[in-house]
Amino acid sequence: MRRKVDEFMEKHGLGVGDLVRVVKREGDERITFEGLVMPPYELSPGETLTIKLDNGYNIGILIDAIEDIEILERAKEAPKMEFKEVLPRKEGLPSVTILGTGGTIASRIDYKTGAVHAAFTAEELAKAVPEIFDIANITPKLLFNIMSEDMKPEYWKRIAHETAKALNSGEDGVVIAHGTDTMGYTAAALSFMLKNLTKPIALVGSQRSSDRPSSDAAMNLICATRMAVSDVAEVMVVMHGETSDTYCLAHRGTKVRKMHTSRRDTFRSINDVPIAKVWPEGKIEYLRDDYRKRSEGEVEVDDRFEERVAILKIYPGVTSELLEFLVDKGYKGIVLEGTGLGHTPNDMIPAIERAVENGVAICMTSQCLYGRVNLNVYSTGRRLLKAGVIPCEDMLPETAYVKLGWVLGHTDDLEEVRRMMLTNYAGEITPYTRFDTFLR
Repeated sequence: MRRKVDEFMEKHGLGVGDLVRVVKREGDERITFEGLVMPPYELSPGETLTIKLDNGYNIGILIDAIEDIEILERAKEAPKMEFKEVLPRKEGLPSVTILGTGGTIASRIDYKTGAVHAAFTAEELAKAVPEIFDIANITPKLLFNIMSEDMKPEYWKRIAHETAKALNSGEDGVVIAHGTDTMGYTAAALSFMLKNLTKPIALVGSQRSSDRPSSDAAMNLICATRMAVSDVAEVMVVMHGETSDTYCLAHRGTKVRKMHTSRRDTFRSINDVPIAKVWPEGKIEYLRDDYRKRSEGEVEVDDRFEERVAILKIYPGVTSELLEFLVDKGYKGIVLEGTGLGHTPNDMIPAIERAVENGVAICMTSQCLYGRVNLNVYSTGRRLLKAGVIPCEDMLPETAYVKLGWVLGHTDDLEEVRRMMLTNYAGEITPYTRFDTFLR
């Protein structure tokens, strides 16, 4: 059976990607919209026409409410970008490699459909922001072109090896263009996998695609490049520090989290202070002095990683079945995202005891995010400690998940796992709780 939207588009000769003006009846009023015709969703009832407005948002207009529609411009193909010239190099500037992995910072609008696709190569991205060539001599390299929801541990390993290769071949720093959704995971993974780090690594992304007028991609990339030639020899996430285009923040890779779906200043340091503020013009204000400093030496890659690790969120009504399922499926480690100070329902503790007895590492974090796990306050926590649960101090659940996978890649001895999980390798554990970092 043909849907109303299909018949409407055929009747008016509409194609996906056409720019149209739609007049909609709303009571006695007439409202006019202009936008690109989007493809009808296959599983929808088909009673609305969807168009993408100039501000990037999609709206659905009931077919029965459309009084008039005019095609302003037929769909056009996305402009092709070709960069055949040699990237400019200047004497006396430091050298930075930009590794492209995809994400919104390396995406563009498909003008035929209005959808966002991973499209830019690292070279195209570099050429789109010419300001970075006044900061450093740029060597771009595209590793892969994926959206960050498709990131996986095998990609972390490749990024780690390519980063170490660039740094050990004489580059002064590395910028990694990455999607924002899972950037915190990758930053944590690189923080553990890259040993004896002597130069800066700056992960950067954007909340809005590179060809939107409101894109944050250019400023973020400029600031990331500045941090890549700074004195900080750590893995950092460099993103907008506030919604306006004033400065970026450089966050430690093990203490950073995406905290908003769409704001440009979405990234926050949790239970910690950012390393620095950086302005696109070049000013850097260090917010702490305990960061690892640039030095000499070879960077080593330690990418042993056990992928059979999971995060399990605790919620009212959760049962032991989920944990038992993971254990039965052969998972070697489970990070619990507990309530409050780090709790589970008491009736879940026997299953946790059996998991530990079977050699499964069980770690506890808090879904509060801010604050520190403490299993010594309440009786439930003390029972969890007795069952063998490893309290992860003030680690983020995502960081604990990555760290547990990395630790289990080195040992399956639970006492050694406990020792390594409670060892501070890359600033993932702060020595004391800072109350001035809450919702900073």
